Amino acid sequence: MSDHGLPCWFELSVPDLDAAQEFYAPLMGWDWSSAGMEGLDYRLASAGKDMVAGGFPLSECPPGTPPNWMIYIAVDDVDATAKLAEELSGKVWKAPADIPGTGRFAVLGDPQGAVFGILKTLPMDPPPEGGAWNQRATGHGTWLELMSSDPRASLEFYRKLFDWRRDADFDIGPLGQYYVFAHRGVQIGGMMGLGPAPVSNWLAYFGVNALDAAIAQVKAAGGVLLNGPVEVPGPAFVATLRDPQGAHFALVAPKR
Repeated sequence: MSDHGLPCWFELSVPDLDAAQEFYAPLMGWDWSSAGMEGLDYRLASAGKDMVAGGFPLSECPPGTPPNWMIYIAVDDVDATAKLAEELSGKVWKAPADIPGTGRFAVLGDPQGAVFGILKTLPMDPPPEGGAWNQRATGHGTWLELMSSDPRASLEFYRKLFDWRRDADFDIGPLGQYYVFAHRGVQIGGMMGLGPAPVSNWLAYFGVNALDAAIAQVKAAGGVLLNGPVEVPGPAFVATLRDPQGAHFALVAPKR
């Protein structure tokens, strides 16, 4: 079955990759290694046998780009998806290009300005047992969240691009409605208004065993708790954080 529309990779851009490794390795249980890319210091993070995330220097990004985590979505055809995004009033920030030995990717923006990546990986022999997205495993991506200047318009854009379907709504008070969306019937993320965010953006959630201990670990390492812990349906507990270099991310755990 095609993976089109399924989250498949998470990519960190920060000034200091060594410091990022030291911060995220104990927090997520990740082992880091070099990707061996010529001319680019690209690092790979794995949780057990699964490759989960990548990292590269912020200096490789366009001037003015803040430290960030970017989400990648698997697609059947990178070029066709990039073209469709433009037709739907989105933007192509990085034109489709090949990653030797890995696949093909592009970086896009939705009509409200949120940036995300798309990726089509080459077939692997043997096929990998798992990947970056696993809602039942720690150290993996578990949820996506979009803060948008127009979440209802965003829902329609991503429905046409990835066939994500609005699955449930929650009233979140002054922030309006929280729209949960699903990929082939499985809830994978939510969309909401901007709230305190200055621009539309995607937030990646990663799984941990227990939230309070993880938050304490983040604070001790120089990170900041921005919101939470909050109990959400599941039941589960979530918190939004900022790493010591300024990249935002969220954690989710089955217990406090």
